[in-house]
Amino acid sequence: MRTMEKLLERLTFRAKDFGPTLAQLAYQRGLAVTDREGNTKPIPISATPVIVEQAEIQRRAGIAARLSSAGFKMAKAMLASEHRELLFEAMSPIEKRILERTEGQLQRLATTRVDFFVTDRPFALELNTTIPAMQGYSDIAANTFIEVVGREAGMPDQVIAKTMAKNGSNALALYRALLDGYAQERPGMPERIALLCRRHDSQITELRYLCDRFNEWGTEAEIVHPDELSGEEAVEAHGKKFDLVYRHLFVRRLEELDSPYLVDFFGQVPGKKAVFLNAPNAQIEVKTTFAFLSQAVMERGYARLARLSDEELAVIEETVPWTRPFRAGPGTDPDGKKVEDLIARVAGEPERFVLKRAWDYGGKAVFLGRAMKEPSFLQRTQAAYGAELSWQELCARAAQDRVGGGFVVQEVVPTVPEKHLLCIDGGVIDVDLYVDFSAYGSVNLSKQPAWGGVCRGSPSQIVNILGGGGVLPLITTEVARSLHDAMLAWGRF
Repeated sequence: MRTMEKLLERLTFRAKDFGPTLAQLAYQRGLAVTDREGNTKPIPISATPVIVEQAEIQRRAGIAARLSSAGFKMAKAMLASEHRELLFEAMSPIEKRILERTEGQLQRLATTRVDFFVTDRPFALELNTTIPAMQGYSDIAANTFIEVVGREAGMPDQVIAKTMAKNGSNALALYRALLDGYAQERPGMPERIALLCRRHDSQITELRYLCDRFNEWGTEAEIVHPDELSGEEAVEAHGKKFDLVYRHLFVRRLEELDSPYLVDFFGQVPGKKAVFLNAPNAQIEVKTTFAFLSQAVMERGYARLARLSDEELAVIEETVPWTRPFRAGPGTDPDGKKVEDLIARVAGEPERFVLKRAWDYGGKAVFLGRAMKEPSFLQRTQAAYGAELSWQELCARAAQDRVGGGFVVQEVVPTVPEKHLLCIDGGVIDVDLYVDFSAYGSVNLSKQPAWGGVCRGSPSQIVNILGGGGVLPLITTEVARSLHDAMLAWGRF
C-alpha cells in the first residue's frame, strides 16, 4: 500500500509537466463528447488514477454478471406477472411496440454495466443494459495514462505495450463478447460489423475508437447511421453487407428519426437480416426492475418468481441498496420495519434517500435528499417541474408522476469526495471528486469475457460525464508497481 501512496505522491509532483500531454493525447484518441453540430469537447482526464487489485476488479465484474443475469430473469418474470404494466408504462410508444414483438425472443446480452459506489464494499446503484457505453473511453484513459507516465519514467515502448496489455481492455472484451454471441447464432465469424448510431452521437468518438480496434483485431467494422441502412435480405450500408449490428442508439430516438426500417429491424431478435445482440431491452434497465431485485431479498416470493439462483440472491443482498417503486401505500423501510405510507417515510428523512426516475438516462431526474439545499437540487426540480421544490414537495410530486414509469426510491450510499488532479484547459487543477466504479458483464454467452471496469469522477454527488464529470484512469496494482519502479529507476520523479 505504501508503494501506491508513493506513486500518487510522485504523480502529483510531476502532473503539471505530463498532464497537458495526457489530456491532449486522450482527446485526440476519442475521450470527448460531441454536440448536435458535430463539435467535440474533451472529457477531462485525471493525472491521478484509481488503483485496484486485479482480483478485485475481476470480482466486481463477476458481481456485475450475476446482477445482470438476475435483472434479465426478473424483467422476464415481471412481464409475465401482474406487474407487467408497471414496466410497460415507463416506455415510449415505439419501445412498447418493439417489446411486444421481442420479449419472448431475447436470450442473451453481449454487454451490460453495473454502476457502483465503493465504500467498505461495492454498492450497486443501477444496471445498464440498453447501450452500456465507456468500453472505449476506459481503454483510452488507462492506456494513454500508462503510455504518458511510462515515457516520463523512461520505459521503453515495448515495455509500455506489455504494461497496457497487463491492465486489460474492455474494448477487447466487447469484441470477444460480440464474436461469442454471433457464434451462438450462426456458424463462423462475422465478416463485417456495423456500429449503429445517430449522426453526431454524443459518444461517436468512442465508437470510432471501437471501430478502429475491431478492424485491427481482424473484423471489418464501420459506423453507420439510420438513414444509411437498407436491404431486404441483409443489412446494407455504404454499398456493403453487414453480418452483425451493434446498437448505440436509444430506441426512443426513433420517435425523432422516423425510421420504419429500424423499427422493423429492432423487432427481430436475434435478427434475420443480421445478428443483433444488444436488442432493445428497456424492461431490464428500467429502475423498477432493479427495485424488484432489492425487494426479492426481503420478499422471497419475487426471488422464486424470477427463479433467481442462490448466488444471484446473495450478490443482491450484499451489494444492492434498499430500492423500491415510489408509490403511495404501505411498505417496508430499509430497517425492515412496516410503514403505513412509504411516501411519508421518505419525505421525513431526506438525508437517507435518493429519488430516481425509473426510465431515464444522463442523471437528469435524480434527486439526492442530502443535497436538497444545494443550487443543483433546485435547478433539477425547476427543470423537472417548473418550480423550485423542497424535498417534501418533490416527494409529493414524484409520487404522482408517471412519466418514464414514475420514480423509484433508493437508500443513499454515503460517499465522500476524493482528491484528484484533473487535466483541464491546458493545465492541471486540484479538485475534490465523487468517484464511482462501473463494472461490465455479459448474460448467457458461452463464457464471460475478461471484463474490467471504468471510473468516473464529478464535483457533484450525481456522477455523470455529460453532466460535467471526467474519466479517471483505472489501473491494477501490478501496473501501478511497474510505473512506480520505472520512476525510481529513471530518477525523474
